[in-house]
Amino acid sequence: MADSAEKTTRTGDRRDPRVLIAADKFKGSLTAVEVAERVTAGLRRVAPAAVVESLPVADGGDGTVDAAVAAGFERREVRVAGPLGDEVTAAFALRGDTAVVEMAEASGLQRLPAGTFAPLTASTYGSGELLRAALDAGARTIVFGVGGSATTDGGAGMLAALGARFLDADGERVAPGGAALGGMVTADLSGLDDRLSSVDLVLASDVDNPLTGPKGAPAVYGPQKGASPDDVVVLDAALAHFTAVLEKAIGSRAAECAAAPGAGAAGGIGYGALAVGARFRPGIEVMLDVLGFAPALDRVDLVITGEGSLDEQTLHGKAPAGVAAAARAAGKEVVAVCGRLALPPEALGRAGIRRAYPLTDVEPDIAKCIADAGPILERVAENIGRDFLI
Repeated sequence: MADSAEKTTRTGDRRDPRVLIAADKFKGSLTAVEVAERVTAGLRRVAPAAVVESLPVADGGDGTVDAAVAAGFERREVRVAGPLGDEVTAAFALRGDTAVVEMAEASGLQRLPAGTFAPLTASTYGSGELLRAALDAGARTIVFGVGGSATTDGGAGMLAALGARFLDADGERVAPGGAALGGMVTADLSGLDDRLSSVDLVLASDVDNPLTGPKGAPAVYGPQKGASPDDVVVLDAALAHFTAVLEKAIGSRAAECAAAPGAGAAGGIGYGALAVGARFRPGIEVMLDVLGFAPALDRVDLVITGEGSLDEQTLHGKAPAGVAAAARAAGKEVVAVCGRLALPPEALGRAGIRRAYPLTDVEPDIAKCIADAGPILERVAENIGRDFLI
């Protein structure tokens, strides 16, 4: 989403500064698009001659479709099953024969009623319907962003929506959700959508957990979805059983996929995607490619990235770290905006971020920072303008 990106003016021999805003959302306060708008407004108050271009980014989790649409993709909406089976309107993004599908649109925590969790029964069926809609739209490459899920079903629901059949001892389809997989006897993948074999399915995630075990989906992420310790045990055993039954259908690849990086992403939906031929890539790397980050980077002098909280998690595959690494490799200077800063200057420097500007530098009251993030972010951006653009 360029703003006067082609217009370069000069004062004497000095070119006006050119800035790229490539930030993720401030979760719960501002979307990535709103972050870019607010930073732009603040910069322009102190450096009106600056040429500002914005490219909202995401790492595969919630907000990924919005980032693609902001970069010029077309938003497509379809009716699919939510995590509890009720029908919801979900979106994917399409440009040419490339689609960006975000599993959280169909199967995310955002689709559950406030205060409601369903760790044992929530299903990814709607995510499979979204993938099918992308195939119907002519997609030949599908970036499948996973994160923010309400589910821990190993992608079984998704595969069922794409034509797989999972049956119990009575020959009946197993019930939705991860827990029911413990009673599965037969996996029949013969009915899977034929188009899956010819599409480039890219699993985009910021986590590299395996499917099961101490670092697996139930143990690490189940509690975030309302799973009790007993639920975690049930889900881990059910997903291990799911793998064993799938092994009868697809051979040793079932176990290999379960141990592969990304299998545990989004309640194990990564496993289901890998089992049907997806290739795993860190979400931010994929999205930077899809969004056209490299050519945008060539046009600017300063990059502003950021997200709601800059902390240890940021350094492990989150959007700001990916943006900073790519910008540093191109010799560009990077600063970051955030709501909360929990990284020392040395860690920021190692990540390629020269300086971070948290909202709390302007407004120490965290509650106010969350409630009034937009205006406060504009004031933060004014400080960046004074420090780097004047």
